[in-house]
Amino acid sequence: MQVDKTQKLGKIDYKVTRWMYKYGKPLLRISIAVVFIWFGALKVVFDSPAQELIAATVFWFDPEIFIPILGVWEVLIGLLMLSRKTIRIAVILLFLQMPGTFLPLIILPEVCFEDFPFVLTTEGQYIIKNLVIIAAAIVAGGSVREREFVEQDLKSADAENE
Repeated sequence: MQVDKTQKLGKIDYKVTRWMYKYGKPLLRISIAVVFIWFGALKVVFDSPAQELIAATVFWFDPEIFIPILGVWEVLIGLLMLSRKTIRIAVILLFLQMPGTFLPLIILPEVCFEDFPFVLTTEGQYIIKNLVIIAAAIVAGGSVREREFVEQDLKSADAENE
């Protein structure tokens, strides 16, 4: 009886993880696209909750000009993420943009931390979540040559030794 349950769970686990393996990277790529298009569009129409933070961080630029340009840049990243053919360009644009997103941690620590260095404000959390976006972009970018890597039997750095 126990073996039967274990086999059933194994089959279910296989089906679920196979589905995640097959669709995870496209869903990740599309999710990144949605976030960038959405957040960027809000900046273009001056309706982003991050506007004040951006303006205070890059105070040397006119926010009336800089924020919409940043928004267009983000929308472009999102649109380029939608196609596998343009992921490389999207990742390059994303990596050019990302360092600026961490500037408030240095320039405005009083806005980002309730108690430095561990207790973040909502703004600080908004910034730190970009670490997940960076990792997601790396995964999406790494998928561009996936077929070639599979053929070479290249393993992920976190794959168990077989």
